[in-house]
Amino acid sequence: MFVVSLNYVAELTEVDRCIDAHVAYLDKCYSLGKFVLSGRKVPRTGGVILMDCDSREEVDVIIEEDPFFKAKVAEYAVTEFIPTLSAAGLEQFTAAIAVDAVPLS
Repeated sequence: MFVVSLNYVAELTEVDRCIDAHVAYLDKCYSLGKFVLSGRKVPRTGGVILMDCDSREEVDVIIEEDPFFKAKVAEYAVTEFIPTLSAAGLEQFTAAIAVDAVPLS
């Protein structure tokens, strides 16, 4: 699982020019089962996407398809994590591993 934090590096007017294409990109990624959650930051300085991907390389390929990336209006910070607990209804995203089997360092 990956948390992708987008930070806008352009004026919002430039970002807004890409919004329709970005929403179509989000819809595509949701339909492929790669995105779990997404939304704007408050204040509106970027966004956050929770991605269900098998590797960092897959994440990078998906990010490169984002119209925000192509237009150079956002920078991306990626954090990988292993979800071991979840709210009811989200159990499919938790790893089937024992918590004590994962080294803490």
